[in-house]
Order: sequence, then C-alpha cells, then structure tokens
Amino acid sequence: MQTARSPVSSASCGRDVGSGLRFFAVLLLVLLSGCQKTSDPVQTSGSEIAQPIRVLATVGMVADLVKQIGGEHTGVKQLMGPGVDPHLYKATRDDMQQIMSADIVFSSGLMLEGRLEDTLNKVREKLPVFAITSRLPPEMLLSPDGAGGHPDPHVWMDVAAWTNCIDVIEDALSGQDATHADDFKANAIPLRTRLRALHAYGLSSIASIPQTNRILVTSHDAFSYFGRAYGLEVVGVQGLSTESEAGLQRINELVDLLVARKVAAVFVESSVPQKNMLALIDGAKSRGHDVKVGGELFSDAMGAEGSYEGTYIGMLDHNITTVARALGGSVPEGGLLGKLAAVRERP
Repeated sequence: MQTARSPVSSASCGRDVGSGLRFFAVLLLVLLSGCQKTSDPVQTSGSEIAQPIRVLATVGMVADLVKQIGGEHTGVKQLMGPGVDPHLYKATRDDMQQIMSADIVFSSGLMLEGRLEDTLNKVREKLPVFAITSRLPPEMLLSPDGAGGHPDPHVWMDVAAWTNCIDVIEDALSGQDATHADDFKANAIPLRTRLRALHAYGLSSIASIPQTNRILVTSHDAFSYFGRAYGLEVVGVQGLSTESEAGLQRINELVDLLVARKVAAVFVESSVPQKNMLALIDGAKSRGHDVKVGGELFSDAMGAEGSYEGTYIGMLDHNITTVARALGGSVPEGGLLGKLAAVRERP
C-alpha cells in the first residue's frame, strides 16, 4: 500500500527545508553572540583582537596604573570613586554585576578592600583576580603594632614601593591578551620614569621642611609609608582602618603632643570625616596653642574624575606639595608639573 503523496512538490519541500535550516542557523548565531561577552577576543585577521579587555579595578590608585599600562587595549571601570572609603565599602548587586561582567579584576590587596575581600575570593573561582601588591617582598611592607601582624595596606603612599606593583599588572594583562604583550611592556617603561620623577620630587620637597616641623598628624594611619619614604614622623588619630573609633583618651594624647611639640598644622583627609581633627584643633586652642588645618590630603581615594588630582601622580603631587608647604617647606607653586587645581583656581 503506498503512502499518499503530499500535494507539495519535492522541489518545494527542498526549498522549504533549506529556508528552515538557514533560519535556524541564523537564529543559533544570534543566540550564541548574545551569550558571548562583548569583550571576548574577536578574531579579525590572524590573531588580532578587536575588542579591548574589560577590566574592573577596585580603587582609583589601581585603576589609574591599569589604564596607563593597558592603553587602548583595555576598557577600565573603577568600582569605588572619589571620596569613597574602601575600608567600609560593601558591594551592591549592581557592583556584583559589574564584577562578573569583567574579563579580569584588579584590587590593591593587603585587606584594603576589607569588606569586599570575601567577595573577591569567591569571584576568583570564575574570573582572574589580581591583587597588585601580591608580589611585594615582606621587608617592603609595614606591620604596625595593634594590627595583629597584618601589613599596612596603604603602600601607594610610597611611590617607589608602588612602582613595584607595575609588574603584576603588566604580566596579568599579557596573560589575558598575549597579542599586545609588547604594547603593555612598552607602556610600562615611561610610567616607571614618571613615577621615579615623582618620588624624587617627594624626597626633595619634604627635605625642605625644617627638621623640627617634620611631623604629620592625620585622620587615620594611612601615611606610614609616606613618612618612611620621605622622612616624616606620622601620627594618625584612628588606626589602619577607619572602622576603628578614636576615643577621648586618644584625642587628649594628641592634644598634648600638638601643644608640647608646637605643631602648627594638622591634615584632614578626603575620604574620612573631619570631626576628630576639629576636636584636636579645639583642644589645642583651649590650652593656648593655635593649630590650623594644613590642607586636605588624599588617603584612600583620589581626586575628582577627570582632574589632575584624579590620577595617581596628581594625588601624590597634591599630598607632597600640600604637606611641604603647610609645614614650612619650599615647593613650586604648581607642584611637580604645575597642574594642581588649587593653584589653577587662584585669582
């Protein structure tokens, strides 16, 4: 018994089947391309990579180095902006989406990103995550009393020490995009040169402060590397992390120091509330000693995005110049490169 034929011709069936296959092939390509990260390497000719590496950096000091080394081959997003305290930062759902959409993540490390550290450790199971301080030798790190043997994370305050973090970034980017490894290496060379000039500026500027004035009083212990590198005695009201609170006893101890040492200026920080510093000033005044605010320093965050102070070099130039000027040193009006905002805005 023969099966009844369809009224549709075999040629017509062939066209329909062919059209259907083409439709599903196109649909499959669309679905696959939609699932692919836009930053995944796209082969255009030979081994050339068309899309930049999608990078997420936790803080500005890290993001700025990555931008300079990665250049046009990276698209860098920064998780924590100006004025944000990384010690207290907690990732939101949107932050997690940003992290998981990256190709590679860079952090400072040494528990700077305290509350974010657990999240980054979990992310390491799915994404490459690099703490740029991870290769620093133990002898380069400071471990202050009361920190439980944990290193001070504020390494960027010593420009020479921070320069050693460049290798981690260069190697990580080269591992992600070997095609442009030579470019990453080439970009790192002038960056090291600029940082050497900045370090030399720090040495000469702080050396111009009279010896008896070389005491830096700040909101929290973020400047120990700065003091070690450039020859300052550093005192912080709070500890390494701003999670610690300064008690009345600590405030009174520092008032005694200001009066006894005739300290002329203390410094507030851009990412830390000023109440403790104002308490010091009021306490010294009640005992007949006038202390001024020598300026606002950048500690755990850089300046406004797009500004000179919003770069690592600008951040340290600002700190060095502000401290030296307030404590009686001699520094150029515009800082190292004549770009400091306070100078530009003067009438």
